[in-house]
Amino acid sequence: MRSNKTKWIIYTVLVGLIPILARFIVWLVTKEGSVDPLSASDFVAFGLVLHISNINEVEHYSGREQQWKTVQNGISITFIAFYSILLALNLIGDNIVDIRAITFCAIGLSVVSFLISYSVYDKVSRTPTSSIENTI
Repeated sequence: MRSNKTKWIIYTVLVGLIPILARFIVWLVTKEGSVDPLSASDFVAFGLVLHISNINEVEHYSGREQQWKTVQNGISITFIAFYSILLALNLIGDNIVDIRAITFCAIGLSVVSFLISYSVYDKVSRTPTSSIENTI
């Protein structure tokens, strides 16, 4: 189970964090004020990676809890829709919307997405390995 947790952290969480970490590194090495340290689009990407991973994990979950699978897929699809709205608002620009508010919303959603993703991963990882491998 420990290696599964490591794989989830590396393959899902760290890959999802690449835009955030890249922006932070760029912010560190550029002149002050030229790059914002936080961007809604980076957190949107993180949330999308988490929820797409959730959908994939749930689809390969062989547990008999069909209702749980349906609820988890519905939650992920709903969050993907929210992230799409935030991304569209972010693209409109700061003349019409408050980019800072959009960024804080994206950060909040991504924290919730991380908690949801962890709970999905935790439930799926508790299933015996043979059940998961039979579906792949």
